[in-house]
Amino acid sequence: MNRIQKLYYHIIQHPIRSSLTVLLLVSVIVISLSLPLYIHNFDEMYLNVLAEAHGMIFDILIIGVLLYWLREQGDKRQRIRQYIDEIDDFRLWESEEAAFRNVGNIKRLNRHGITKIDLVGAYLTKTNLSKVNLTGANLNTANLANAVLIEATLKEARMNQTNFENANLNQANLQGTYASGANFKDAFLIKADFTGAFLIKANFNNSYLMEANLQKCALAEANFENANLYKADFRGADGLTLEQLSKAKSLYLAKFDQDIYEQLKDHIPDLIG
Repeated sequence: MNRIQKLYYHIIQHPIRSSLTVLLLVSVIVISLSLPLYIHNFDEMYLNVLAEAHGMIFDILIIGVLLYWLREQGDKRQRIRQYIDEIDDFRLWESEEAAFRNVGNIKRLNRHGITKIDLVGAYLTKTNLSKVNLTGANLNTANLANAVLIEATLKEARMNQTNFENANLNQANLQGTYASGANFKDAFLIKADFTGAFLIKANFNNSYLMEANLQKCALAEANFENANLYKADFRGADGLTLEQLSKAKSLYLAKFDQDIYEQLKDHIPDLIG
């Protein structure tokens, strides 16, 4: 009895050994039951075996493809989890290495179709994030000073209190972003699209907003001191005042709602050309 138990445990402890044992037992049973058919009706049995063999090949193909797909999906989820964990690990590490590792993980997540990334407080200064897609991402209080985000997509991202000082966001898509209190001091925002963005108390001091689209933005208490607003579009903007615009460096060919335009024409005609 002890020998049988030892053999049993010896078999079940190894998956391959267990599978081969089951296969052997099933084969013996099936062949034993089918032996009379092989002897007395071989031709018909042979045709049935061939038919079943073709069906088995098809089943193996389908199961193989399914198993491959499941494995790939599992590996993909594992990689995504790894990239997100690494961003969490480097979140409060203010160093050049942390910044570039974060960029690498962001781009890898983008390749997997992930854009809604948690980057709260992330250190990303002096990095190159051109053409990255951070739609719906959370960048609150992140530091992107001197970063390059040319043609980046930040649509509907949260950027409250985010630091973009001296960053390059030329032609970036910032539609519907939440950037209250964000710092765009000295930033390049040429042809940037802020349509419908929340920019309350945002700082655009000395920034370059030439041909930028700020239609339907919330701009209460936003700072445009020394900002270049050449051809910028402010139509439909909310909270915009004469006092804010009077501190700008240039308003030449900028577009405004009629009431704001009349005030500018009456009080600071030189700025609007």
